[in-house]
Amino acid sequence: MKRIALLTSGGDAPGMNAAVRSVVRVGYVKGVEVVGVYHGYQGLLTKDFHIMLPRDVSGILERGGTILKTSRDIAFKEEKNQWKAIENMKEEGIDGLIVIGGNGSQTGNLSLFKKGFPTIGIASTIDNDLWGTDYTIGFDTAVNTAINAIDKIRDTAESHNLTFIVEVMGRNAGFIAIDAGIAGGADIILVPEIKFSVEKIVDNIKRDMEKRKLHYIIVCAEGAIHARDLEKEIHKYVDIDTRVAVLGHIQRGGSPSRFDRMLASELGERAVNALLEGEKGKVVGIKHNRIVLIPVQDAVMNKKQLNTKLYKLAEELSV
Repeated sequence: MKRIALLTSGGDAPGMNAAVRSVVRVGYVKGVEVVGVYHGYQGLLTKDFHIMLPRDVSGILERGGTILKTSRDIAFKEEKNQWKAIENMKEEGIDGLIVIGGNGSQTGNLSLFKKGFPTIGIASTIDNDLWGTDYTIGFDTAVNTAINAIDKIRDTAESHNLTFIVEVMGRNAGFIAIDAGIAGGADIILVPEIKFSVEKIVDNIKRDMEKRKLHYIIVCAEGAIHARDLEKEIHKYVDIDTRVAVLGHIQRGGSPSRFDRMLASELGERAVNALLEGEKGKVVGIKHNRIVLIPVQDAVMNKKQLNTKLYKLAEELSV
């Protein structure tokens, strides 16, 4: 294998650039030419290909986002376009493809692999919801961003005796909410995986008010309930002074943490070597502190489960 392509797809995540840097430089050392594909899978269709050398990735280790740009290309879901992408790569002498991204991105990886093209994925999504890996690139930084915001919000909540509802990302998974909530000292954490009752939330607030608790922090994943909707529901039962903070896309950006830089560097190196070793149709992740190769079909077809013990811990810590 002499020439491999590399793309980033789906939602950007802090550490993607570190993974790009790792793939380019390890490939260079191994004598493999790395072709950067701009704008995700869309770039495979438009042949937005650019050869990348070690100096092209200088100074990107600490940068958030992705220098290769990204997209969510609906057109790539069509089988005819998947064949076109393969044809375009073969025309350029590309022998394999590395895909940096989460569930949707690795679904594209699976589609190309099923058609016989050698692919390797790198697990990268702030949601941390890709099956088979303990952590994905970007999750640690996103959680730390949320924790920093919650710490600042708590100062205001305490100063003004307010109840704050902090909405974090997590449309289908509550991994950011549970980690940021526990580490940020939230009183209540709401996640999509676990049903909740607004009446119980109100009962908890009233109970704590009787204990002279003067401020309150609720962390909710967007997929559990939107903060504004929760605020309206709470006000149906109790008259308290509330504020809403939707953290939104600030969780995606920013300089990656040490953990994400290290993880991205290791996963990038393993992805290159996996292709050279003849592996294909896999996703590189980390399990029990070891770098592992996960069958891409398993990664995208299985649902990663939330650690319910952490949810129980959050309830115990909020007394």
